[in-house]
Amino acid sequence: MRAEIITVGTELLLGQTLDRHSAYLSQECSSLGIDVYFHTSVGDDARRLLEVIRIASSRSDLVLLCGGLGPTMDDLTKETLARFLKVNLIQDSASLAHLQKIFAGRSLPIPENNYKQTYVFPGGTVFPNENGTAPGLAITSAGITYVLMPGPPKELVPMFEHHVRPFLIGLLPEKQVIVSHPLSFFGIGESLLEKRLSDIIEQQTNPVIATYAKEAGVTLRLTAKARDDQAAHDLIAPVRAQILDRVGEYCFSEEDSSLEEVVVSLLRQQKRSIALAESCTGGLAAHLLSTVPGSSHTLKGGFVSYTDEVKNEIVHVPKQVLIEEGAISSAAAEAMAQQTRQQFQSDFALSITGVAGPDPAEGKPVGQVFVGLAEVHQPTRVYQYLLKGSRQRIQLLAAKHALFILQQRLKKGETTT
Repeated sequence: MRAEIITVGTELLLGQTLDRHSAYLSQECSSLGIDVYFHTSVGDDARRLLEVIRIASSRSDLVLLCGGLGPTMDDLTKETLARFLKVNLIQDSASLAHLQKIFAGRSLPIPENNYKQTYVFPGGTVFPNENGTAPGLAITSAGITYVLMPGPPKELVPMFEHHVRPFLIGLLPEKQVIVSHPLSFFGIGESLLEKRLSDIIEQQTNPVIATYAKEAGVTLRLTAKARDDQAAHDLIAPVRAQILDRVGEYCFSEEDSSLEEVVVSLLRQQKRSIALAESCTGGLAAHLLSTVPGSSHTLKGGFVSYTDEVKNEIVHVPKQVLIEEGAISSAAAEAMAQQTRQQFQSDFALSITGVAGPDPAEGKPVGQVFVGLAEVHQPTRVYQYLLKGSRQRIQLLAAKHALFILQQRLKKGETTT
């Protein structure tokens, strides 16, 4: 099957948005045995998009289109393809109900232009969008299948994984089962992970191993083809074991769960609680935990202790520590964690203090971060990191490192250095 990918959006041509969809979809197609021959980016212009679709239809069996499904006037992908195929779009009752439900939750009337998102191809396939208003679509005409997906990554990726991938598997001529197994890592970069596993990755053709860099972390996806589920899992099992033998200390999930989801799940299983004291992250670690349903059973609360006064007067970090060692120090992180655990009477407490930037502080470089972990009846541990990136990225990585430390303690009975 010959495939190509068309990404739609003038922002791509202006360089305002980086096209990550083509790389992601190419990797996914490759894991399914679908060969991608062309990548094309086109602006929000009906005439040029029509020409790109016409060219794609002349050389490919599968055309994946990303973007241009929204409610605005320059969202033209669906309408332009309908014009090319000479079909009239029809309103889909399920998509209409989904749109109405979303706006009912907002207590706002539905803007008239939003209704265009509820129109679909007659006889086509509709992919639900659990993270947005525009459904995905598929239609086959003259032996060519067109798949349309929304542009925002938070909508496209889940839609592909939950709906489009199974649809594409159904198009494949070989009656084989395709099984994917994710391995999520933190604390090791994509390039180093690939280096540690290079021989395994190079030797494998079934299962295929693909790496995906996330905002904070890396996911490996092992995808196997076989006659049935069990045979596919049997192919994956020895490769999985090899990978975990080498880099298992960095793996926090085999279920595509986020780090915060894993931490909350482990805390709930063990009936243990957590409190936090955060400085440079401004409460981000607590926020990440609070996004997980059920976190109220484990998350007791926390302090955002951004100033020395708050560290001393509210968290009860000794003034002597702040004067002699500084607020950005191992001693401060240790005291913050200990005092927070005691005040909240929690099983664990995490503390984070550091320099998020843009300027150094207390003679410490940007990215210098200390994370403390206090545990009832155990000595308090402090970990030091030198993180790279923007202020926001340093904050995110610091919060994630703190959660990863706790995850290691809960899951393996140990922490990383």
